[in-house]
Amino acid sequence: MKKLSIGIQSFSNLRRGDYLYVDKTADIHQIVTSGRIYFLSRPRRFGKSLLISTLEELFAGNKELFEGLYIYDKWDWTQRYPVIRIDWTDIKHFSKEEMEISLSMFLKHQANKYGVQLTSKYASDCFRELIDTLCQTTRQPVVILIDEYDVPILDAIGKPEMDGVREFLQDFYRKLKSNDNYLKFIFLTGISKFSKVSIFSVLNSTNDITMNEKYVSLCGYTQVELEYYFAEYIDAVAERYRLTKEDLLTKIRNWYDGYSWDGETSVYNPFSTLLFFENQKFSNYWFSSGTPTFLMELFKKRNDLRVLLHPVHTSSSAFESWDPDLITEIPLLFQTGYLTVKGQEIVDLEPEYTLDMPNREVRTSMQKHLLFAYTSYPLEDVDNLRKTMQRQILLNDAAGLEDSLRQMLAYVPYQIDGKSEAYYHSIFLIWMSMLGFNIQGEIPTNRGRIDAVWEQAGTVVVAELKYGAGKQTEALLDEALAQIRDRRYYEKYREATLLAIAFNGKEVACRIDVTN
Repeated sequence: MKKLSIGIQSFSNLRRGDYLYVDKTADIHQIVTSGRIYFLSRPRRFGKSLLISTLEELFAGNKELFEGLYIYDKWDWTQRYPVIRIDWTDIKHFSKEEMEISLSMFLKHQANKYGVQLTSKYASDCFRELIDTLCQTTRQPVVILIDEYDVPILDAIGKPEMDGVREFLQDFYRKLKSNDNYLKFIFLTGISKFSKVSIFSVLNSTNDITMNEKYVSLCGYTQVELEYYFAEYIDAVAERYRLTKEDLLTKIRNWYDGYSWDGETSVYNPFSTLLFFENQKFSNYWFSSGTPTFLMELFKKRNDLRVLLHPVHTSSSAFESWDPDLITEIPLLFQTGYLTVKGQEIVDLEPEYTLDMPNREVRTSMQKHLLFAYTSYPLEDVDNLRKTMQRQILLNDAAGLEDSLRQMLAYVPYQIDGKSEAYYHSIFLIWMSMLGFNIQGEIPTNRGRIDAVWEQAGTVVVAELKYGAGKQTEALLDEALAQIRDRRYYEKYREATLLAIAFNGKEVACRIDVTN
């Protein structure tokens, strides 16, 4: 079996080291022969850096690296182009002054590779000088590859440095427009497409291929690619777990497949897929790779988790560029990979999309992050608590369930101002989702909205939650059960367990009833 390319973002190292490579050069060939300026947005850990590295080696004319690949006999290898590759994760960018120094040094180092000495002082002038000089010395137009272009912006959101970062990037990217005659090809990657900040307000001819159906599988593995390139690994894992190939593929699909940008073609996250085959173990590899802090803070601030509990319907405007000063949940969740396209239809000649979480790995990753953000509950204790609470609900053990909820509530930091029913409703939904319950919140009926419904061992649990500072918990429980019964929330279910929960500051009480 070929080695798995875990952590390898260099196309040269991957090919020379005889690592497994899923051939994406058919898509790359179509891109480089169809246009000049492209932008691609994909979530983290999706192979964007490897794509940029592949483009770099292609334009540099390193033919031997592409032997056996689709593009090998379709590219003019006699043409070699100078390449300027910028990876913003390698450049210090936490202030305008820091960016100025770090990027200037980076560009001068790039120039040294071509035997060129830059004389300009400022980074934007170094960029212009490097483009001009390379074009003159090689007599070929220059290729510009910019990886993770939005990292400085993402790291500056909500901080005083944002205005300086914004100003610096505007000036820097403006050099691309003024040097257009010297450029062969421009390709940018990132997570988000920001307006009023960077290259998109400078280069209005950029072709955003993020949602283009031609390139939906440019990054990530399709089902066909998974079964072809990883066939030996699939057989090995199936043998280890004593599963049929079909059963194993179903489990892998549920865990790591499901990302889509057109609602039809879905792909696997490369990072998680490679780690699964390396470790031969189903695990949440996405969680270990981190989540933007500002995303968690946004949810805590707005305290609205509905977009994570139900499919979301939205128009194409959610995928257009947006202002980082006016962040909304849906585009942010989509661009970071927590929501993906599950369906698409044309309404009045405009596309409308259904978004949902891609797979089990992403869902549990988000739940763990939110659980910790809201409560600081130890994640290593989650599994034991889940089993305990499942047993308590099955046995109608209200006192035991009350103790379990009180145990979790104790981890809510005292600084958090939980003085609303919506806050405790959010915490409860996070807890139950994280504990493995397939829970839905705010279910509409013809008499009102049910706070939460989920199935537990064949029985539907209908829950109503009440909050009241200074009120007796028994009175709150009476009120919750009365609402369930008076509005007949249980009526659509053959058999239901009625669960009333009352929060009063850090105090919590439960009552369980059963109806047939």
